[in-house]
Amino acid sequence: MALEAQGRSAPEPPEPPSDRAGGARKGRRGLAPYLLTLPGVAWLVAFFAAPLGFMFLFTFYDGTIDIGYSFTSDWPQTYVEAFTTYDTQIIRSVIYALIVTVATLLISFPMMYWIAMKGGRRKNLFVLLLLLPFFTPFLIRTLAWQLVLSDQGIFLGTLKDIGLLSADFKLLASPLAVISGMTYNFLPFMALPLYVALEKLDPSLLDAAADLYSSKREAFLKVTLPLTLPGVFAGSLLTFIPSIGDFIDAEILGNPNTTMIGSIIRRQLLVNQDYPTGAALSFLLIAGILVAVFLYARALGTEELTG
Repeated sequence: MALEAQGRSAPEPPEPPSDRAGGARKGRRGLAPYLLTLPGVAWLVAFFAAPLGFMFLFTFYDGTIDIGYSFTSDWPQTYVEAFTTYDTQIIRSVIYALIVTVATLLISFPMMYWIAMKGGRRKNLFVLLLLLPFFTPFLIRTLAWQLVLSDQGIFLGTLKDIGLLSADFKLLASPLAVISGMTYNFLPFMALPLYVALEKLDPSLLDAAADLYSSKREAFLKVTLPLTLPGVFAGSLLTFIPSIGDFIDAEILGNPNTTMIGSIIRRQLLVNQDYPTGAALSFLLIAGILVAVFLYARALGTEELTG
């Protein structure tokens, strides 16, 4: 038996997997992230990059939809004419968007600070109550704001009836009405990023600042504001970018003297069918927004915002 055991060959160990099989598995693992992002990339290419590219090509053409379009070597003149013709609307849009961004920041920061610091277990409820009116469509909210600001509406009509305002006082069809409607419509775009930033703020840091004989103003400027800059940055971008291209508030709540560049672009593309001018205005707006975002990020410090 011993001789048989000695003579019996020991089982050979299994062969290690070949390098080719291991490389194939590593290759599949390396391709997995790209395959997962493929549907999103295809969606962006089909419905964002491709239409944007076609619209950019229109800036190189001249003509109308009736006589046709032809390539022009003087395509920079399209941008120059678009800017010089509608520079008033472009500047007005920038001013309105800046005012709306600052207004939403001043309104939402105290509210979000109180909810984050004093809300307790009802934080989510307070945030839901703040966002509840914005579950309705944008257009319906703007039309409701038109009723509120009308001459004999629930707000002005009541003040006129009790004698606090004169009978000829008007608020609708004015820059104030447009800015008020835009501030109301874009308030959540500022409030939610601020709430996320304030929610992460450690209250013990404020207690430590108070122990070091810091006033509430100093604690806000040196502790609260620097730590919530990412929320201010994100909220400002989310508010400024859509508000500068808004046209619904200007058309419903304003007048011809409050027309914004979004209305001009919509009119050129959909009504006048002047695609070169509309495309040039669109890319001027895009370029201006990118420059403004870059300068804003540099001013606040991109390392602190991304850190």
